[in-house]
Amino acid sequence: MTDTTAAFRFGYGLPLPQGAPTTPQAMMAALRGPDLASQAHPGGGGIEEVRPLVLAAREARIANKKNPGLPGGAKAQQRTLRATYAVADVFMRATFARALDAPDGLRERLSAFWSDHFTTATRGRFDRALHGAMVEDAIRPNLTATFGTMLQAVTLHPAMLLYLDQDTSIGPNSTRGKKRSKGLNENLARELMELHTLGVGAGYSQTDVREMAELLTGLTYVGNKGFAFDQSRVEPGADVVLGVSYDGNGIEPILAALQDLSVRPETARHIAGKLAVHFVADVPDPGLVEALTAAWRDSGGDLAVVTQTLLTHPGVWDAPPEKARQPFEFIVASFRALGLTGAELIALSHENFTRHVTKRLGEMGQKWHSSPGPDGWPEEPAAWINPLRLASRITFAMEVPGRMVNPLPDPRAFAVTALGERASDGLLLAAARAESLREGVGLVLVSPEFNRR
Repeated sequence: MTDTTAAFRFGYGLPLPQGAPTTPQAMMAALRGPDLASQAHPGGGGIEEVRPLVLAAREARIANKKNPGLPGGAKAQQRTLRATYAVADVFMRATFARALDAPDGLRERLSAFWSDHFTTATRGRFDRALHGAMVEDAIRPNLTATFGTMLQAVTLHPAMLLYLDQDTSIGPNSTRGKKRSKGLNENLARELMELHTLGVGAGYSQTDVREMAELLTGLTYVGNKGFAFDQSRVEPGADVVLGVSYDGNGIEPILAALQDLSVRPETARHIAGKLAVHFVADVPDPGLVEALTAAWRDSGGDLAVVTQTLLTHPGVWDAPPEKARQPFEFIVASFRALGLTGAELIALSHENFTRHVTKRLGEMGQKWHSSPGPDGWPEEPAAWINPLRLASRITFAMEVPGRMVNPLPDPRAFAVTALGERASDGLLLAAARAESLREGVGLVLVSPEFNRR
């Protein structure tokens, strides 16, 4: 158990911020404590702050479409869009700054893990800030809650409802369905079972998916209210999901079903495996997966208990660094090693942030909040360390540090700063012999030691 392992496996690299916890006990204490990174770098607010901007952008778009010749209509639409873009930009910069500065890096890593587990993307230009609001509302406050609590908060959040088209789902035999000949949309029900809880091949049937979709009717989003439950959309009658009947009015049957899904043994094993793969190894120790599954099962999905089991399981701290750093991690770790602060990153002009951060992120294959599907970003190293993506990392390593830091550090000293005891003799020698500071620093950033965690 070393500070370097804590920094790489459960944080965003070296050097560790002052006061950073490095033992399982200290890391859990920090995780249960106040969210210091959010205090230092506030995001764009939750859905109550974001919703009026989304509503204004949508209304301006509709008004401009209905009256294309209306004086100032196009400008009003662009003005409202710029307001939503600005808030989305605040969320993005805050995410980078928190990862860069947070004394409790585990909080940021867990927030990223659950944000990816509950992936959403924007359906339209006016929805760009919704995912950030979901992270603030449903994920960060629930990192040590039960999974059932997080699952309910995420499933009912407008970002998820809109991403998976739940606002278009109407029970065919409901009051509204009969009047408008509308039908079910199974997107949310399917991803809820296949991705968010039980996992692929967990034994549920298409009938279970349809019954879940019928149960979820009533969940919707109304622009001037946000989340809403509309009884007129609800498919009448009881719904039987995985052998359990759910009936009754309002949202309570839905919450009961979500809670039941959260503690199913299939859910425990599915997410235990994902945690082990993300934090430790692409082919994790079966004993670790079993321990996490048991902790989930015995605690009723208490995420604090599960996380503590991950941190204290024998072998986790000694496992070799086999995981490939994804582009977001790579960029944050690079900036941290170079000594940049979150405040400096936030202060970058739009042009420089785009040129040195978001553009590079996309070139490495991880365009901001644009995962290829609702299953999130891939974990396997081949998705990130291949000729095309590696070339983008090399370009970043050779070009960006010199534009962000002046003067560049001595390459050999930089290798020790960035890698601690992981800096091999060969890398230290190569860094010392580099023809320039730029090349020496770049060599460190593209080394296997730096790109594996």
